[in-house]
Amino acid sequence: MSKESFDLVVLGAGPGGYVAAIRASQLGMKTAVVEKENLGGVCLNWGCIPSKALLRCAEMLNTINHESKSLGFSFDNFSADYGAAFKRSRIAAKKNSKGVEFLMKKNNIEVFMGSGRFTPSGEISVTDSDSKETALLNSKDTIIATGGRAMPLPGVEMDGESILGYREAIVLEELPKSIIIVGAGAIGVEFAYVMNAYGTEVTIVEMLPRALPLSDAELSDVVTKAYKKKKIQILTSTVVKKVEKVKGGVKVTVEKDGAEQVLEAEKSLISIGFKPNSENLGLEEIGVETEKGWIKVDDNFCTSKEGIYAIGDVIGQPLLAHAASAEGLECVERLAGEKTFGYDPNRVPNCIYSQPQVASVGLTEEQAKDAGHEVKIGRFPFSANGKARAIGDTDGLVKLVVDAKYGEILGAHIAGHDATEQIIELALAMNLEITPLELHKTIHPHPTLSEAVAEAALDAMGHAIHI
Repeated sequence: MSKESFDLVVLGAGPGGYVAAIRASQLGMKTAVVEKENLGGVCLNWGCIPSKALLRCAEMLNTINHESKSLGFSFDNFSADYGAAFKRSRIAAKKNSKGVEFLMKKNNIEVFMGSGRFTPSGEISVTDSDSKETALLNSKDTIIATGGRAMPLPGVEMDGESILGYREAIVLEELPKSIIIVGAGAIGVEFAYVMNAYGTEVTIVEMLPRALPLSDAELSDVVTKAYKKKKIQILTSTVVKKVEKVKGGVKVTVEKDGAEQVLEAEKSLISIGFKPNSENLGLEEIGVETEKGWIKVDDNFCTSKEGIYAIGDVIGQPLLAHAASAEGLECVERLAGEKTFGYDPNRVPNCIYSQPQVASVGLTEEQAKDAGHEVKIGRFPFSANGKARAIGDTDGLVKLVVDAKYGEILGAHIAGHDATEQIIELALAMNLEITPLELHKTIHPHPTLSEAVAEAALDAMGHAIHI
């Protein structure tokens, strides 16, 4: 067993942990990372990267199946091989994980593979899969970046075969003929899109009144209508009472308006949210406070124990990879005494890679009104945008939520083609406190989808040109 001392030890090598470690090393800290599974964490290995590889394949397949005639393409004996798409997704994930390994070496960060746990004296014990202690690390400061995992449905055992979590779903080499997805959040609608494209019969069950319940209602409507056209069944205001594994598949008992219904499918995917990976870290023994498992931190990401910090999914919303990276950078730079620009969780863009895509930053219309703002709304539909018409993808809109008194952009929301690439302009505008007038006066090239942003700004001021 090795015993070593560091300026900073980071528990977890996901997008929060490895980014924090790199920045710490750049700032002159002797840094180590402890990771129990794979460098890159959930995002690179089982989440963001492989899922986007699959979504790309599904998008192309939908284009071939539904738009090839209008594009002038024809095929004889066309077939789609999901197995090839799966292999492609795993290659993408592996390359990104290997990239993190390279970055650790490049930045002289020592990596300890195993599970890290605080000892009562505050050191970090690293153990292997056989619970054998392999290292004991002493550190001036520690950042906990252990992330989160899928939240189980109470009373339902996810066996990984018939009843799946996202990690099992992302490594399916063959898709089921039918699936019931419990939860219409980002994970649920993204898997629904992929599986539907490859011919799986998809039913989504959501207990809240609409799909994508955390998104602006208008954006939710865009996705719901598009999914219905694809014959994806979405049951909202519907509660799952029971999920049973039966011969040949699963039975899901649901209830809506007091009436029960039994749904049957080959598999079920549970995607109702996340819970933090804060167990088995020794937090109670050293006095780190948690609330329902989430680690409590102050504005500097410091826990209730001096010298111990936490970032990313383990501290709660927003549960996003880029939020974790931003938190990691902010935390480390403050530790080093660097001047920072600050971190505002309300300015973190949220992206959903369904088709149409959904991207938002700031407050929804409902949230702004609930906060006491008098608001003006600027909208521009992609159906009136030249580029969207040219590429044949006119679903969706740009929506701005603007404070009526001061002209501050309180929130920005896009549903449509490449919405996740377009949202950054609006995130930057909010960070720089740009008003709709300044946004419109920034000349947008024609023809581009981004023109819809300028038109929405015009609409918020009451003088839209093209609608």
